[in-house]
Amino acid sequence: MSVTLPQLSLYAGALLILFLTPGPVWLAMIARSMSGGFQAAWPLALGVALGDVLWPLVVFLGLNAVIATNVDFLIILRWAAGGILIFMGLAVIRYADKILTADSALTKPGKIAGFTAGFVAVTANPKASLFYIAFLPSFFELPSIGWIDIFLICLLSFLVPLMGNLILALFVEQIRKFLKSPIAVRRTNIVAGALLVLAGMVIPFT
Repeated sequence: MSVTLPQLSLYAGALLILFLTPGPVWLAMIARSMSGGFQAAWPLALGVALGDVLWPLVVFLGLNAVIATNVDFLIILRWAAGGILIFMGLAVIRYADKILTADSALTKPGKIAGFTAGFVAVTANPKASLFYIAFLPSFFELPSIGWIDIFLICLLSFLVPLMGNLILALFVEQIRKFLKSPIAVRRTNIVAGALLVLAGMVIPFT
């Protein structure tokens, strides 16, 4: 195993920041919880979590092949990753006041529909792909990553959004009140965006 506990902890923190940024999945979780309770919400949470596992695998298997033939690519990737994170952070801050709207595809009734919608929401989301492409090479040394490391990283990618969304479903009434407060949503987005910008500024020099 080449990854360290501090690296995994930082990565888990980054995943938590991403989760804490309010978005359509939040609203879908609330809508499903309000209509069918926890039983209606957990399939969506499971689909989102499994979708988040797919991206680390794609990044490791794809980028490792490129880095093996071009070592300088990793340096270029760090600067590109920093730029992507800064762009994402500024975008979150810029649209901090944007009213959240739920995607109707995410709120379709039924366990299979909920699971499928959650999985597709992550795998087809370009923001999710940019996040993982930017973050993973910056947190971990890809050429030295083994299968145990990949397992631990994928496990965190699965557990953080799953636990976050399940807790969201359990405390739906409190979160529903939170999302009705434009000031609270704005502050959350600004903090999350600022943390992404800060990470983007630090990554090229680490």
